[in-house]
Amino acid sequence: MLQNKEGQRVPQVTFKTRTDSDWLEITSQDLFSGKTVVVFSLPGAFTPTCSSAHVPRYNELAGVFAENGVDEIICLSVNDAFVMNAWAADQNAENIRFIPDGNGEFTDGMGMLVDKDNLGFGKRSWRYSMLVRDGLIEKMFIEPEVEGDPYEVSDADTMLAHVNADAKLPEPVTIFTKPGCPHCARAKALLAEQGATYEEIALGGGISAATLRAVSGRDTTPQVFIGGKHIGGADDLEAHYKSTVSVG
Repeated sequence: MLQNKEGQRVPQVTFKTRTDSDWLEITSQDLFSGKTVVVFSLPGAFTPTCSSAHVPRYNELAGVFAENGVDEIICLSVNDAFVMNAWAADQNAENIRFIPDGNGEFTDGMGMLVDKDNLGFGKRSWRYSMLVRDGLIEKMFIEPEVEGDPYEVSDADTMLAHVNADAKLPEPVTIFTKPGCPHCARAKALLAEQGATYEEIALGGGISAATLRAVSGRDTTPQVFIGGKHIGGADDLEAHYKSTVSVG
């Protein structure tokens, strides 16, 4: 039976992390003291649901969480520091802090350590999320105890609704780019200035100019879509933001 720890303090452990070529020990006190932190924990780095949905959506909504009083978002998994660092780089999730619980001590203390022997994983974390204020667990969203790897309640949108049900969600942004394209760099800088989290689709590797033409009607890069609407290139994006400011 999984344990709901609401109203209790987080386990006091020391995490073995890796920065560049150095080992760095980080304690629970370092992570949670005096801060409001969202934690989401999952079965393993590089696994499908974790990589395609859990991490990307928390990364996308990080700015909204910050606007609503959350100081940091932590992704925690029973993996070693090398694996977590490699996964963080692969995910390009710069808004999330990846913490390795290599020995499963924190996860065990949370009552979330489960057997995944049937998958050859050994002991791993059950999927859950929690809101922690100054080390005290305010809210937990624990996935139902059913077969497989359920993903129903520990997602970023459910957590954000708890933090602030009226929080305004950002419009999804997609930008088609090409390596070495200066206009693409300018468009991405414009998006960064606006605090927009975007999905970048680079031409090559199966994405051709024909694909770009099919979805945008143009074959030049960049091509930007915001909220499902085609904005256009870098100049169009700049004009879009200027018009938005004028209207506002």
